Amino acid sequence: MKKLLSVLLCAVMVLSLAACGKKDDAPIDDAGNGGDADGLTVALVVAGKLGDRSFYDSSKEGLDRMVADLGVTPIVIECNNENHDIQMKNAAEKANIVVCVGWEFYNVETIAPDYPEVNWIWVDNATSAPVSNVLNITYAQNEGSFLAGYIAAAVSETGVVGAVGGEDADTINDFIVGYTQGAEYYGTENGKAISVVKNYSNTYDDPAVGKDCAIALNDQGADVIFQIASACGDGVFEAAKEKGFYAIGVDSDQKYIDPEVIICSMKKEVGSSIYDAVKAYLAGDSRFGTTWTADMATGYVGIGYGDSGMTQQVPDEVKAAVEELAAKIASGEITVDTTRA
Repeated sequence: MKKLLSVLLCAVMVLSLAACGKKDDAPIDDAGNGGDADGLTVALVVAGKLGDRSFYDSSKEGLDRMVADLGVTPIVIECNNENHDIQMKNAAEKANIVVCVGWEFYNVETIAPDYPEVNWIWVDNATSAPVSNVLNITYAQNEGSFLAGYIAAAVSETGVVGAVGGEDADTINDFIVGYTQGAEYYGTENGKAISVVKNYSNTYDDPAVGKDCAIALNDQGADVIFQIASACGDGVFEAAKEKGFYAIGVDSDQKYIDPEVIICSMKKEVGSSIYDAVKAYLAGDSRFGTTWTADMATGYVGIGYGDSGMTQQVPDEVKAAVEELAAKIASGEITVDTTRA
């Protein structure tokens, strides 16, 4: 009898462990795609940390909308700029869809195949070759930045505009080349000498460094400065307020942070893009295995001026010109420079 009880207990333990170790798969419809969010867990893994009021927070807003509208179960993991591979694997153990926010997740192309039952969304970069369960989302931030540069040049009194980048890397420089082209475009159209100065904070998390970078550019004459450095941008805004120059926000419409110094923002709709990707998946229209470029033509890149009740430093005629330029970019009439192939 003791021997029989021992065998039964062992069997129960094995079955229990198996149940605990098994992750429920996403519900599947006849087309092989998710058809119902019930039981669908979406993990958001950000390379840095939330609280930047731009790039990472935009992705979190997208996840929050999925919870409210689609009924998914959320998981949020902040990597704090370390252990990206480990955190991707941790997310894959618990979620049906893993959304990796940041270029730092480049090893997704080797990790994702080890989790074939998990779908992955990589935001802001693309795998070197298609991976069947990975959707890459890249953004035409150069296009939106062209408009930001045009606005900066139009508003500038000194003829010098600046940009603070988080690091000297292709993604950040994609903003800067578009910004520079837009500023110079304004100068050529209006017979105004324009120069663009830049520097890099080499961090995304320290507003004090962003402030120092902005002050250094202001010392060079820049009276409008575009922040492309996540949380470091808070320091750019502080410097603008203290020194009396204007700033341009990034990724989200940041004007609400300080409407008196932030004249506009270059919007990159990260939250909307991941929300729409998951919603499309649930409707049976999956893009996994492809790269999707969210650009001006699709409405995911553009300019925000805050609410109408806020101080508006950009003249209406400049806003109208920006709308015309946006249409020309979307149609292909204007080709914006890029650091990406």
